[in-house]
Amino acid sequence: MKYPAVFIDLAKVRHNARVISNLLKEQGMSLVGVAKGTMCHPGVAESMLDGGARAIGDSRIDNLRRLRESGYRGETILLRAPSPSSCHEAVVYADVSLNSDPVTVRMLGEAALKMGKRHKVILMVDLGDLREGVLAEDAPCVAKEMTDLPGIDLIGIGTNLACYGGVIPTREKMDALLRVKNEIERSIGRPLERVSGGNSANMLMVLSGQMPPGITELRIGESILLGTEAVGRTPIPGCFQDAFVIKAEVIEVLKKPSKPFGEIGQDAFGNVPVFEDMGIRTRAICAIGRQDIDPGSLFPLEKGVRILGASSDHLICDVEEAEPSPRPGSILEFRPGYGSLLRAFTSPFVEKVVI
Repeated sequence: MKYPAVFIDLAKVRHNARVISNLLKEQGMSLVGVAKGTMCHPGVAESMLDGGARAIGDSRIDNLRRLRESGYRGETILLRAPSPSSCHEAVVYADVSLNSDPVTVRMLGEAALKMGKRHKVILMVDLGDLREGVLAEDAPCVAKEMTDLPGIDLIGIGTNLACYGGVIPTREKMDALLRVKNEIERSIGRPLERVSGGNSANMLMVLSGQMPPGITELRIGESILLGTEAVGRTPIPGCFQDAFVIKAEVIEVLKKPSKPFGEIGQDAFGNVPVFEDMGIRTRAICAIGRQDIDPGSLFPLEKGVRILGASSDHLICDVEEAEPSPRPGSILEFRPGYGSLLRAFTSPFVEKVVI
């Protein structure tokens, strides 16, 4: 077995998708499975679909292309607006895309017409997180402009919260989105079929029954993959939190001071580290680093193991209290948070193992 590796339990992914799909159905919503945290791994996408997702979304066209090449024929949703230079590919591999700029949507329509197709668009509305989306007051005018574009079908609106600005989804935000929907429908003279209300950060609202009628779907990735909501990272009842486990091999175990000695400057990433002096401690180094994981979102599964930090290629752990004490060749196991999961699947140096 080659390490480091991320182990994927597809049965647990499927189970989590089923739990969340049922929760959404109870409140009149459908599930869009977001597989971007795993680079749209075909097995993960299939497990999401088996668990009740009606479509698969990803922010990268290359990931959707690989999904199509794996044999998937269901609906694909491009979660990040395509760059102008990639509009042709976006139409080839995505049935639907989330957009806010009419210039880009016009180019998507032109690409679709050249292929004898029509491209579906969800207009994104910015409700305060200040990432993508038009402001609410501009949405009716922009929607009217998009409706008139050849090759384009405006099928709905959506919003995204708790990603860039950390703005938490609330009932007030969802009601505001529904008001925008009503204004757009008056502007274009027809109903919209979809209202895409957000992501895994909305799961707290789902669990408390706060999602208002009229939101038709949520785009859920983290809650399926890791079994947690995305505001406080609390576990979702009935879901597994260990569908993915990262394993790394120990390459050094030595007793060393817990505080570096010498003049302290910037580390390899431009930060000036601060250390607590705990005396001489047993430290283990694993052959994995920031290129592969985010040490701040990696959680040891063995008792007595504590992550101290990481460089590009080394993960440094305190193992003074670990029993048994690891030695070179030992394998340490970790539960990834979303940042570590994303990096592990992106890194070519981390094996992907389906169990």
